[in-house]
Amino acid sequence: MYQKVKAYVKKWHMLQKEDSVIAGISGGADSVCLLFMLLKLQKELGFALMAVHVNHGIRGAEAERDEAYVKRLCRQWNVRLKVYRENVPAYAKEHGMTEEEAGRDIRRTCFCKVLKEWGGTKIALAHHENDNVETLLWNLCRGTGIRGLGGIAPVNDVWIRPLLCVKRREIESYLKKRGISYCTDTTNADRRYMRNRIRMDVIPYLEDCVNTESVSHMGKTMERMYELEQYILEEVGKYKESCTGWKNGRRIIRQTEYTKIPKALRDNVLHEILCETAGRRKDIEEVHIQMLRDLFTKQVGKRIDLPYGVTAIRTYEGVRFEKNIPEASYAGDENELFSIRVFDREPGNVTFPEKIYTKWFDYDIIKNTVKIRHRIAGDSIVINRYGGRKKLKQYFTDQKVPQEDRDKIWIAADGDEVLWIVGYRQSQKYQITEKTTKILEIQYYGGEENGRDN
Repeated sequence: MYQKVKAYVKKWHMLQKEDSVIAGISGGADSVCLLFMLLKLQKELGFALMAVHVNHGIRGAEAERDEAYVKRLCRQWNVRLKVYRENVPAYAKEHGMTEEEAGRDIRRTCFCKVLKEWGGTKIALAHHENDNVETLLWNLCRGTGIRGLGGIAPVNDVWIRPLLCVKRREIESYLKKRGISYCTDTTNADRRYMRNRIRMDVIPYLEDCVNTESVSHMGKTMERMYELEQYILEEVGKYKESCTGWKNGRRIIRQTEYTKIPKALRDNVLHEILCETAGRRKDIEEVHIQMLRDLFTKQVGKRIDLPYGVTAIRTYEGVRFEKNIPEASYAGDENELFSIRVFDREPGNVTFPEKIYTKWFDYDIIKNTVKIRHRIAGDSIVINRYGGRKKLKQYFTDQKVPQEDRDKIWIAADGDEVLWIVGYRQSQKYQITEKTTKILEIQYYGGEENGRDN
């Protein structure tokens, strides 16, 4: 099995000598196998390796047993380990999600935190071929496009999945032959979870009654679809830019250009535009794309509500998107220079815009109407993490901004609290933190950066 995994890692360029790899180790068969595969690969390639274990605070003594096992295993093989103890039920309740979703979010957040602190380059997860097939079947049942048919990505930014090429039974056989123990999560047998029902009922039926190699065949198909998806995404990106524009800070799909897109790619273009507008991909499904597609045939003024507060409106030009954002007002007739949107912060997201004229702010702490305006008396900005303030007049003096230019500089403000002196400084008070759940993004299109930051 190792040679199979090694070839898969090489095919997808997952690991290099200079990498520092963080492995998510739960103590179950899949993650234990992942650890041993990485240890063997490490001997050949020479990358650095550490493990992360997250105790979800759900399964009581069973969870304590898993944590203790992972600690022993890592000590035995001299693998550096970071353990997090989290309250998943409380997190799920606070954020209105299932415990399964909450656990996934928390794990990813913990992995990304270690990635940043340790200076890591890769995060290795233990998804295998059966997991991928479960994802495919679930996507098919909910409705999906090309992206969903590709299943779980082998490589996605820093995330790698070296075991996607092997089945669950191969993993268990590998561990058994080598006398390697592992922990069993009893919740994996709980049929309240849809994935468990697919794993325990649907896949065995397909293997027993349709084709014994159902999992392998679906796995190979997903790999081909994933490769095809990468090509399609390149084409979709080109067409997306050609058919969209901005008006008064709102995105518009121009129907004339949209109808020139090859029919086979139109739904993919709509999906990408909707995901970008929403700020998320999760739960944006085929039914929403159908609604958008149908909107082009409706009368002007027709509106449809879409996920994450997005509204699409039929216009003479095509379809315009709006999103529930903090109420914003603009000074004068310069509103086409700015766009504002709010989106949920993805757990573990540690990458922020580096462009001078695109900024993110912690939406959770904004108290008033966000206004885009010029300076007024009393404006101040927080200039350090200790809450130190400076009046704008003093700030402009310190920066040697000419007197005649000061009243022309745009300000994004929360009451008399300055969020951003556009082109100059962002307030420390509104910086994104690990506690941030929603992000306010403001883009200014009158700066030196070329084009819009789409």
